[in-house]
Amino acid sequence: MVEASCMSSPTDPKVVWHESTVTRASRELNQGHRAGVVWFTGLSGSGKSTIANAVDQILYHRGIRTLLLDGDNVRHGLCATPALLKNEHGELFAKRFGLGFSAEDREENIRRVGSAAGLLVSAGLIVLTAFVSPYRKDRDRVRQSISETLGHSDGFLEVFVDTPLDVCESRDPKGLYQQARAGKIANFTGISDPYEAPISSELVLAGDKADPRTLAELTVALLTDRGWIS
Repeated sequence: MVEASCMSSPTDPKVVWHESTVTRASRELNQGHRAGVVWFTGLSGSGKSTIANAVDQILYHRGIRTLLLDGDNVRHGLCATPALLKNEHGELFAKRFGLGFSAEDREENIRRVGSAAGLLVSAGLIVLTAFVSPYRKDRDRVRQSISETLGHSDGFLEVFVDTPLDVCESRDPKGLYQQARAGKIANFTGISDPYEAPISSELVLAGDKADPRTLAELTVALLTDRGWIS
């Protein structure tokens, strides 16, 4: 019998972490694959979400336990904007907890997503994420956090969907680039805010050179090579 243990936070003794009796390693053994985070990053319109969804579909049909966290979807709840929170919770609550698109808000957005991904990894899942995540330091912090959760450094794979800005603008599925060029959207990555491209991603996908299914299969091949799946 495995006993659950708890450990106090060194900065706040009232905040205690309780270890699960069913460990992540036990879940991995039971399900036949490893847990980890595949972090897709790239400009808006680069193809991150489409590729991540294709990977999710491939893994689902192979019986792999996954969950996809998408940048737009988490903005409806976990990382809701002030405008979405205002009606239900009031203006003061919305201003305090809602996230816009400033550098600080983007940092908190990725911190929350990284924390959620860590919990899902602890449950034995392969977590797929699709976020612009423009700042290198924020992505590196998530990598460090996931590595600490897993106890090893091979549980976070950064996939850079490297699609040129002009191609992303030509796609512009939500008309965001057009609005940003017109000055109607502030702090828009690639136009009025920077995108810090990864320096040493585990995988770089040319989003303008191949179809999403082919790029998804390259991602799945990486998971196989790393021993996450068989």
